[in-house]
Amino acid sequence: MITRPPAGSIPDAPGSYQFKDRDGRVIYVGKARSLRQRLSNYFQNPYNLHPRTAQMVATAESVEWIQVRNDVEALMLEYNLIKEHRPRFNVRLIDDKSYPYLAVTLDDAWPRARVMRGTKRKGTRYFGPYAHAYAIRETLDHLLRTFPIRTCTDAKFDRHVKLGKPCLLFHIEKCSGPCVGEIDKLDYAQLVVDLCRFLDGDTQPVIDKLTAEMLVASDELEFERAARIRDRLATVNKAVERQQMVAEGNEDIDVVGLAEDDLEAAVFVFFVRRGRVTGRRSFVLDKVEELDPSRVIDKVLEGLYDEVPVQGMPKTVLAPAQPSDPELYQEWLGMLRGSRVEIRVPARGAKRELLETVSRNAEEEFTRHRLRRATDHNSRARALNELRDWLELPIAPLRIECYDMSHLQGTDYVGSMVVVEDGLAAKNQYRRFKVRTVGQNDDYAAMEEVLTRRLRNYLDDRVKPVAERGRFQYPPQLLMVDGGKGQLNVAVRVLEALGLRDEIPVCSLAKRFEEVYLPGRSEPVVIPRQSEALYLLQRLRDESHRFAIGYHRQLRNRRMTTSVLDGIPGLGPTRRKRLVAELGGIRKVRQAELETLRELSWLPDAVAEAVYARTHGLDDKGARR
Repeated sequence: MITRPPAGSIPDAPGSYQFKDRDGRVIYVGKARSLRQRLSNYFQNPYNLHPRTAQMVATAESVEWIQVRNDVEALMLEYNLIKEHRPRFNVRLIDDKSYPYLAVTLDDAWPRARVMRGTKRKGTRYFGPYAHAYAIRETLDHLLRTFPIRTCTDAKFDRHVKLGKPCLLFHIEKCSGPCVGEIDKLDYAQLVVDLCRFLDGDTQPVIDKLTAEMLVASDELEFERAARIRDRLATVNKAVERQQMVAEGNEDIDVVGLAEDDLEAAVFVFFVRRGRVTGRRSFVLDKVEELDPSRVIDKVLEGLYDEVPVQGMPKTVLAPAQPSDPELYQEWLGMLRGSRVEIRVPARGAKRELLETVSRNAEEEFTRHRLRRATDHNSRARALNELRDWLELPIAPLRIECYDMSHLQGTDYVGSMVVVEDGLAAKNQYRRFKVRTVGQNDDYAAMEEVLTRRLRNYLDDRVKPVAERGRFQYPPQLLMVDGGKGQLNVAVRVLEALGLRDEIPVCSLAKRFEEVYLPGRSEPVVIPRQSEALYLLQRLRDESHRFAIGYHRQLRNRRMTTSVLDGIPGLGPTRRKRLVAELGGIRKVRQAELETLRELSWLPDAVAEAVYARTHGLDDKGARR
């Protein structure tokens, strides 16, 4: 347990602080405008701290700090220390992709255009990143007729130098033939400069130049040359179309979209230069610590601009929320750019629509990220084995059932049962329950009814022959309820009442801190946030919640759209629709006399009398109810 340093020994100045464990490893790095005030917050009653913070303080054995001159230096120092030590209690950025870039090797004697990934090299100019390598190759293929620089490897280049013959790309006009001296270095260097300017988004001068050359060739009656320039102009325009125009004028902006849950956040970024999207990037942020929306933006900005993007720094950053200290982050980004950078949250107009577009991309990326984990067999096997170990189960739970309730102020009470088998959703075994005995807001009673009905069906089924068993014949190897200790106690009570306590393991998952509660334990089981086991439980809980809400909405909508004509014997959907149409609406049907209804040739007299009785509140004997 850490000992509080003497208050007078902590400077009242900006800086970064590091908590260390007993082995001297850095477990948390933070920054502060005043080290004295910030560190004093950690040394208070642990019950007043966030659980993760309290756990960090309990694990730490010492704290150190580094004083700096201003807030920006504290921010930069904090991020560098996090990158160096990767502390277990700090938020982490997970970027499992190696994004492809279009690179131009400026340090080569004859610069080359190529697709590159991984670590950036000095002397190479990068453009992107792109979502897919094929997008780069298609763009480059369009541009080579206008900027015919080499794309071959150094070995192939040297081989053709020795042969004195160019390769096929020269003959189809996609290379200027530097290997055989078909172009001098000055003209080749100009091609490289023009290509880089074009990829930077400065496309209009190239289009204007080609258009002028085509018109001159046409005026001089050199129609073949004019046709070739026309084709080059068409390929340039195709490449321009790939750089989507999303902003007016020559704006340089980065647009940050965000999609998140309690454990992770997916970030998607559009790099817009001169009004066009010149690159995209996405990554996942692991929320090891509690973060509000502003602090999520803090971490996104720190991860996004840990080094200056290949496109350069923007003038404006559009984000779904402001960082916790907008002036500090704008000052830091301004230092990287060399001039002022503004962080904005657009409220309306084209920029708001652009931010929503990027946010939709972030949501799709987040869905793909979670689906990749869900469909990966190895991760599913690890999840089940980790569950067995963390929950101390006799075997890995190949069948898990999760239950959740949904209602609106006690009305339309429903329950859901979702099933996972071998780590995958078994949707054909999902079940939904309409709660019958609870007429008020009582989740515990509703949960007890649903579990009792499900498990009694199981008990009834298992004494029957296999061929006669129903849809509840398989018992869960882990029964999970959405909620905390209260919901867990209900599940335990039902299992004990039915004699299944020793047969079916049970747990509950509390949403607030993603803590798992087990019977007989006062403290929750805190499964590591990056573990496959917690991902599986969270997906199962979210799916049961979605399934319950969907059924609740279905019942509520059905109740709210119920008509006085529903449930009348002999009046099906077709007759009901025709009756309403011919009489001119429900109100006219209510006002219609019995003779009017009997005059409808297609409506039997018995049905007409039933309609009249219903709309006029008559019972079977014709008396008013």
